[in-house]
Amino acid sequence: MKEFLFVFRNDYVGAPQGSPEEMQAVTQRWMDWVGSIAAQNKLVDRGNRLFAEGKVVRGKNVVTDGPYTEIKELIGGYTLVKADSLDEAVELAKGCPIFEFGGNVEVREIHHM
Repeated sequence: MKEFLFVFRNDYVGAPQGSPEEMQAVTQRWMDWVGSIAAQNKLVDRGNRLFAEGKVVRGKNVVTDGPYTEIKELIGGYTLVKADSLDEAVELAKGCPIFEFGGNVEVREIHHM
């Protein structure tokens, strides 16, 4: 079985907002989706959310503030899954709650060195 990375992207301002109860419901939908992948024994790493703060290191030791100042889309987190093919990984990604907020999931096969 191959491993795939799901990269969760959304507009910088497109992150869900709401009452504590609404945010808990959003969190529960994410937990349910990840749990459904785990129940199929296809979850490699549940992934993590990323803090908004960061730095970008470029050649010649140039360090700038994180990419959120340079791009419209924000990378909000990631998950690692197992699947037999890219098509199967895409099918797993289709249930992601990020679509409710205008976001997207980039699906990439991992090439182990």
